[in-house]
Amino acid sequence: MIKPDGVQRGLIGEIVSRFEERGLKMVGSKLIQIDEDLANEHYAEHADKDFFDELVGFITSGPAFAMVWQGADATRQVRSMVGKTDPAESAPGTIRGDLGLDLERNVIHASDHEDPGSNEREIQLFFEETELLEYSRIDESWLYTDED
Repeated sequence: MIKPDGVQRGLIGEIVSRFEERGLKMVGSKLIQIDEDLANEHYAEHADKDFFDELVGFITSGPAFAMVWQGADATRQVRSMVGKTDPAESAPGTIRGDLGLDLERNVIHASDHEDPGSNEREIQLFFEETELLEYSRIDESWLYTDED
């Protein structure tokens, strides 16, 4: 999900292009205004932390762009491309390393590839089943083998 700072800075196209260039396929996307209830549910794992209210306040401060990507090991690929949470610690070439400003305004959220259920949980929070498409891209035979 591109956070409100990324949407306000006009970075949706650049970020989407990076994922497409990596060979990932977008199967769902939408511009949304996250309300406090949804934000509380999304960040529930951080509810007992000092920064929780700031997280909720920031993610509800403006529109966000939610996305669902498919591809070979897509969750791990996306996390790698996003970089570390703190842009100052993110490598150049990562989205946060190139575009993030600080720990709060780090442009993007991605599901945790080390928590196998996090991507499905987050997809269900932000998308109805009917909002996700199944289709084939013309380049899939070049990008993926039967093992992917």
